[in-house]
Amino acid sequence: MRFLSERRLDDGILEREFTLGDIPGILWTPGTTPAPLVLMSHNNGLPMADPRLQARARYTAAQGYAVATIDAAGCGDRPRSAADEQARTELRRAMRAGEPADEILESVVGPMVENAAPDWRTTLDALLELPETAGPVGYSGGWTALGIRLAVTEPRITAAGFFAGGYVPRAQREEARQVTIPLLYLLQWDDRGNPRQRALDLFDAFGSKEKTLHANLGGHTGTPWFELEDGCRFLDRHLK
Repeated sequence: MRFLSERRLDDGILEREFTLGDIPGILWTPGTTPAPLVLMSHNNGLPMADPRLQARARYTAAQGYAVATIDAAGCGDRPRSAADEQARTELRRAMRAGEPADEILESVVGPMVENAAPDWRTTLDALLELPETAGPVGYSGGWTALGIRLAVTEPRITAAGFFAGGYVPRAQREEARQVTIPLLYLLQWDDRGNPRQRALDLFDAFGSKEKTLHANLGGHTGTPWFELEDGCRFLDRHLK
């Protein structure tokens, strides 16, 4: 792991950009170390230009966590084939038009999960070798399909917070029954990009004995700030 930049933020959080092979990422750490590690996923590029994602990471780090995110294979600015780009364009078009998108979704998200999960596990290995990070490990993010795969295959992850989850490939909908770690599941009631009933069905499918559903009115980006506060309290119960 090679750190490319370092800056101390006003709230005392240390923010560092890094690369691990061809994997780019960002690590936020609090003043107290070692800190429990939270993997904060996305699939639309590193959050430096997204104030919402930056705020989530910085707030979580300020609560005493090391927070890491990466551009896994196929995400952000990492290379994609012409066929992948065409499939993504078709998926966006179908969703805007309200057309059935399940098969296009399978062709886009399914391979992304298969390719991204190894990058996240490689990153987790490297992060836990740093003196400022420690287990147990949590997962938090809007990429529910990836979170399901990691929750099933990565025993170091002991709790997870998922956002939405309406569009999840068939493989991960089946794997959800194998997820047994504590879950906090957030649903925006009016999120056109994540069909409500499918999200509810996925929540029902999880095998966890401790799983909590929080539903709020509003669209995809309207999750109330207090859910971030509740999410950190959820992490406190299971990681500290």
